[in-house]
Amino acid sequence: MPLKSPRFLDPRSDLVFKKIFGQHPDLIKSFLNNILPLPEDGLIESLTYLTPEQSPRIPSMKNTIVDVKCTDQNGRVFIVEMQMTWSKSFLKRFLFGTSKAYVQQLEAGKTYSTLCPVYGLAIVNESFEQQTQDWFHHYRLTNTKDLDKTLEGIELLFLELPKFNPRTLEHRKIGVLWMRFLRETKDLKDIPEEFKDSPEVIKAIELAEESAYTVAELEAYDEYLDAIRVRQTIIEDSYEEGREEGREEGREEGREEGREEERQKYLEEKKSIARRMVQESMDMEKISRITGFSGQEIHSL
Repeated sequence: MPLKSPRFLDPRSDLVFKKIFGQHPDLIKSFLNNILPLPEDGLIESLTYLTPEQSPRIPSMKNTIVDVKCTDQNGRVFIVEMQMTWSKSFLKRFLFGTSKAYVQQLEAGKTYSTLCPVYGLAIVNESFEQQTQDWFHHYRLTNTKDLDKTLEGIELLFLELPKFNPRTLEHRKIGVLWMRFLRETKDLKDIPEEFKDSPEVIKAIELAEESAYTVAELEAYDEYLDAIRVRQTIIEDSYEEGREEGREEGREEGREEGREEERQKYLEEKKSIARRMVQESMDMEKISRITGFSGQEIHSL
C-alpha cells in the first residue's frame, strides 16, 4: 500500500503562522532578513519576542500575530502582522498600531535618542492596490521635493500575496522561497527541490504539517477557515444581490440598501457562528479571535 502523502496546513492562518514564526526566532529572523528592505550591513543579527505589555495595546488590532524586537548595529523594532482579509479601515488601523509601537518605546525617564525605528509589515492575502501589478509596497517619511531625504522612525510595508510573481524580483531582497512557502504550502504533495536548499524553509514546512498539531489545534484551525469561508460567501452573495438590485432600480438608495443588507447579513451570520461556538463550550478567547467579537459582545448574544 503506497504511503499517504502528508497534509500541510495553510501558513497564512493565524494559528499556523504564529506556531511557525511566533515560536521559532531563527525562522522569523530569516523571514524578515529576506523580506524587509534592509541594507547589506544592517541585517538582523538577533531578535527577541516582545511581551504583551510592550506590544501595542489596541483592542481593534485583534489580528496582530507576532511582535519582535530585532537587533542590529542600530537596534530596530519590527511589527509583523498576518492579515487574512482586507478592509478600507485596515490602512489607518495598521498605521495607528505601528505608530503606537514607536511611541511606547519611550519609558519614563528615557530620552528621545533611545527611540529606534519601527517597521510595520503586513502580509495581506487579498489584492487591494487595483491600479498596479506591484505586490511589494514600501512607505516611509520622505521629503516631497527631495526623495533622497527621509526621516527615520516609521516605515510601513504591505505584501499582496495574490500578486506575488517570483520571476520579477531579486531573490534575497524579496524572499522568493518564503513567499512561495506562504502561498504554496497548503497545496503541497511533495516538497519542491528548491525548497530543500533552505534549512529554515524546510523547518517551517515541517511545522506546517498536520501531524505537528494537537486535536484541539486542528479543530481551531478548521473553525477559523470555516469562518473565513462563510464570510467570503456572504460577501459574494450579497454583492451579487446588490448588483442585481442596482440594475433593476437604477437608484443610489437601492445600492445603499444592498450594502446595508450585506452588512446586516454578515453580522447575523457571525452572531450565529459565535452562538454555536458558545453552545459547544469553546474557549471564550478562541471565539473572540475567530469572530472578532469582544467578550462582552459574546456574552450579550
